[in-house]
Amino acid sequence: MKRFDAAASFSLALSLIALSGCGDFPWTLDPFSMNGRLQLDPYGTNTREGGGPVSYSSSMRIADAALAGGDFSTALSIYRRASSMDTGAVAPLVGAGNALLGMGKFSEAIVSYMSGLARDAHDRDALRGLARAYLMSDKPELAGQPLAVAYQDNPDDAKLLELIGVADDLVGRHDEAQSRYRRGLELAPEDPALSLDLAWSLALSGSYPEAISVLRPIATASSSSPRERQTLALIYGLQGDRRSAENIARIDLDPLSVQRNLAYYESLRQLSPEARHRAIEQLGAQGQSNQPS
Repeated sequence: MKRFDAAASFSLALSLIALSGCGDFPWTLDPFSMNGRLQLDPYGTNTREGGGPVSYSSSMRIADAALAGGDFSTALSIYRRASSMDTGAVAPLVGAGNALLGMGKFSEAIVSYMSGLARDAHDRDALRGLARAYLMSDKPELAGQPLAVAYQDNPDDAKLLELIGVADDLVGRHDEAQSRYRRGLELAPEDPALSLDLAWSLALSGSYPEAISVLRPIATASSSSPRERQTLALIYGLQGDRRSAENIARIDLDPLSVQRNLAYYESLRQLSPEARHRAIEQLGAQGQSNQPS
């Protein structure tokens, strides 16, 4: 079983939302290794091997492949080239924004998404991208406007409800967030990310037994991830169930890291209720804003 150190375990426990379109094992796209490969000349002109320009659709496919593989700089370059081919298209601006998010350039991503929305104010992907960018740049209060527009157009979209719930949690509206997650689970009952978010939101509001009942079936399944298991361990620790927290934590962690985590859970429990809530809320804000869906 792969082991993680204590710092990594908290990163896993708090990384509650995965950025859509990104793989677990990033790879670098070599644009010169593809059939009909892309050649980037010193002047930025895209041509296929044997001559002739690369089409907009081909450029988008190559950029999408680079983004999916985690090669954000290559994706960004090709999305920008595609945008110059079709100046009215929103998709390459959204793709560029997604690549910029992956590079941690949140302000530039916001500009890219807003440029897309200037072309189509109701573009679903641009609205979600802009909301994600605000969440990831610690501006959850600004995510409400694009999410409200997206919700008007797609009120029964489970992943959109999840994103709205994350924004609600990050500004302290936990009851509203939980309502969003529960509605999302009505629409997509097998979505583990929604259950994980609901469990964490319940923990933020101090409802540890209910949080455990939501998360335990997922975190103890054979298909569970370290993130799910370590979040469950954290919630057990917050509830004061040291034995259960230890049993779950040691699935992924070495003995020393388990003991460090248990000590941290106990330190949280020793805080005043107000201070504990603030500390837990800060943990939730770090995890949810870092990897929204």
